[in-house]
Amino acid sequence: MTQGVTITVTGYGEIQAQEGERLVLALERGGVDILHRCGGVARCTTCRVSFEEGEPDAMTVAEYGKLEEKGLLGTARLSCQIECAVGMSVTPLQTAAATGLEPGKAPAESIEPAPEWTTRPGASTEG
Repeated sequence: MTQGVTITVTGYGEIQAQEGERLVLALERGGVDILHRCGGVARCTTCRVSFEEGEPDAMTVAEYGKLEEKGLLGTARLSCQIECAVGMSVTPLQTAAATGLEPGKAPAESIEPAPEWTTRPGASTEG
């Protein structure tokens, strides 16, 4: 059984999520109109967020590649590729209301594509 976690979201307050839940889904369920256009498969960057606290050191290879391609590596993260954890504080960088765009199809419950994990730039590698 997973434990509940509280995520602080700039402009929205605190939302409740399950540890390991996809951040994009937790944001939506918590009332954040986070934009996502590709269905949560790391083909675009519309679901991006920035971290104030609790940024995970792990990142999917798909997220790394897309952020690098778009020049966003080290400045944003894709909420569709992040699992919720204790201590997270994020700012949504694109919302449906702010852009006037409609979200795409709903992301699956599990991270897609099947995650291959790497370490984000700037992550603490100290043990």
